[in-house]
Amino acid sequence: MTLPTLRTLAFINGIFLVTLAIAMLVPIATLLVYQQPQGINAFLWSSLLTFIAGITMVAQGRPQNTQLRPRDMYMLTVSSWVLVSIFAALPFVFSLRTSFTDAYFESMSGITATGATIFTGLDSMSPGVLIWRSLLHWLGGIGFIAMAVAILPMLRIGGMRLFQTESSDRSDKVMPRSHMVAKYMVLAYVGLSSLSVLAFWLAGMNLFDAINHAMSAIATGGFSTSDASLAKWQEPAVHWVAVVVMILGSLPFVLYVSTLRGNLRALLRDQQVHGFFILLLGSWLVLACWKWFSTDMHWLDTLRHVAVNITSVMTTTGFALGDYHLWGPFASMMFFYLGFVGGCSGSTAGGLKVFRFQVAYILLKANLLQLVHPRAVIKQQYNRHRLDEEIARSILAFAFFYTITIASLALIVAMTGMDWITSLSGAAAMVSGVGPGMGEMIGPAGNYAAMPDVAKWALTLGMLIGRLEILTVLVLLMPSFWRH
Repeated sequence: MTLPTLRTLAFINGIFLVTLAIAMLVPIATLLVYQQPQGINAFLWSSLLTFIAGITMVAQGRPQNTQLRPRDMYMLTVSSWVLVSIFAALPFVFSLRTSFTDAYFESMSGITATGATIFTGLDSMSPGVLIWRSLLHWLGGIGFIAMAVAILPMLRIGGMRLFQTESSDRSDKVMPRSHMVAKYMVLAYVGLSSLSVLAFWLAGMNLFDAINHAMSAIATGGFSTSDASLAKWQEPAVHWVAVVVMILGSLPFVLYVSTLRGNLRALLRDQQVHGFFILLLGSWLVLACWKWFSTDMHWLDTLRHVAVNITSVMTTTGFALGDYHLWGPFASMMFFYLGFVGGCSGSTAGGLKVFRFQVAYILLKANLLQLVHPRAVIKQQYNRHRLDEEIARSILAFAFFYTITIASLALIVAMTGMDWITSLSGAAAMVSGVGPGMGEMIGPAGNYAAMPDVAKWALTLGMLIGRLEILTVLVLLMPSFWRH
């Protein structure tokens, strides 16, 4: 990697840090509104240090006539997530006097919209810290959307090639298109966020809680302002608003852009959206019927509890309405499986993404038909795009390394003394971006505070790898990547 390229990467990362420093003014303003000046210094110092670091990187200027290659974009993506998380952890260190390990875990969880937390006592926590956690979700959510559209198609893993307007689109056309689409994407994200705040407020939350939960829900993050998560609010309207906002955050944002540009049927015609809703509503029905028959809860209350928790897990948000792992082995296993699915490609949700399951089914069906009719020419299409060998190969590679990553992280966590359920579910929750795992320690009613530091660092790595779709990070480990 050449010196001009490194200077360009530093310049762009510097812009990110300056933006982060400006974002830290939001918690400062919040503390002033709530007349809690004792917490302002922590954010002032954090903002100052972040701004100095960012402006130092920007001040050296961007080299002229330096074009970033695809592999440079992978380096930019990984370095920016790591660097931003480091400086985003400073307010936690200064404000809560927590260790850097815990602070970095929390900031990485926020910026990757994972939603796993090591903090308790949220109901009495500083409003500055609470708004900062939610703001990290919101900033990370829009950052991942931009990456999914602009960078991941270069690696052939993001799935965006299957959702672009022209089937001839390839990675060399992605970047010019992304500049054109950026303003629509920001408009859609900010617009949905604003409507979510209004909906939560009208449903019964106060304005502060509405803002926090709107930012967390649209980014499918999961941070709440209460240890009880959504169970703190008894109004059914709050729970249904959360369900709707989580779903909106899990749909492809490129389709929102298409809608804003006049294609009003973009979402209705998309095959991935169809599959997402079929699986989501089907899971609601199955688990709601099972829970209704096994308890004396009213049908509408049963459906509401099931809808909130299943939507939260499948969209990898991490909100909870009660401890759903107390519902029994069947429900626990169902939640565990749904956490792997995730939302749609190009959304803020994590997981394997719905389209990969759909494409895998199409490929499996084609292979079975080929066995029955060896001479037949079987047409394989998805979303009106031909499924070529490259797409099949990328899905196979991604699924393989997805599984290997979870298994490896679970083994590392188990080496620290954690039981196998905590180790496996924790690793899966981090890579998938769900947040809560299984068991008493890290389940919906627990958190990750009691884990050893080694386990926390391993799971932090899992958040990063999972959020950046694994191969984006693994490509940096190849020796050929660093050759000129």
